[in-house]
Amino acid sequence: MSEEIGRLDRGDGERIAWRRVAGRGPTVVWLGGFMSDMTGTKAQALADWAMAEGRAFLRFDYLGHGQSSGAFRDGTITRWRADALAAIAALTEGPLVLVGSSMGGWISCLVAAEIPERLRAMVLIAPAADFTEALMKPGLPPEALAAIERDGEWIRPSAYEPTGYPITRRLLEDGARWTILGGPVPVDVPVRILQGREDPDVPWTHALELAGAIRSEDVVFTLIKDGDHRLSRDQDIARLVATVAEVG
Repeated sequence: MSEEIGRLDRGDGERIAWRRVAGRGPTVVWLGGFMSDMTGTKAQALADWAMAEGRAFLRFDYLGHGQSSGAFRDGTITRWRADALAAIAALTEGPLVLVGSSMGGWISCLVAAEIPERLRAMVLIAPAADFTEALMKPGLPPEALAAIERDGEWIRPSAYEPTGYPITRRLLEDGARWTILGGPVPVDVPVRILQGREDPDVPWTHALELAGAIRSEDVVFTLIKDGDHRLSRDQDIARLVATVAEVG
């Protein structure tokens, strides 16, 4: 079994790059994180699992990420949510298992609220719900806030991106529209959350707050004591694949 590769025309001149494995459902959909792409370790591991097990699987890149078109600085939660909904509508059928990593955990919750009738389960990895308001904005230094106010953006240094990346006024203002941690988060299917205690980007208490806000009673929160944000070690990948197989 192999992966089909394509690009979805969004109708505005931008195109979403995607990869899909045909197989039995429910379809597992990978929703990546902020500044990540669909070729990362966890997404690839799930693609390999899907091909080996004959499972349907979809992964894609948001606007300005990976192989998709567009500039990263033009992205917002509104746009990336819309990208996810467009990819799911065009490229999947039937029930879904959403697997969201970091920002993808937030996007997964927003997608789930829009198409609850298609949801079978969710697996969230270090979910960064409301990260623009709750994690990013409070940590910005005064010079960053001044640059955003003056120029509309600030280039943030990053351990993952040598040249840094832009934090825009548009991203922060738009993110505030989509906050969900006040709850209840309208998700009524089984949810599994995998979270590293040593995560420097998403504190484990933040992910636990999301677990408490989700309406479903079938929520299991797994704290990996020595785990980091990426959770991409061999044992982390094995746990992720087993969790997806369990709920899907």
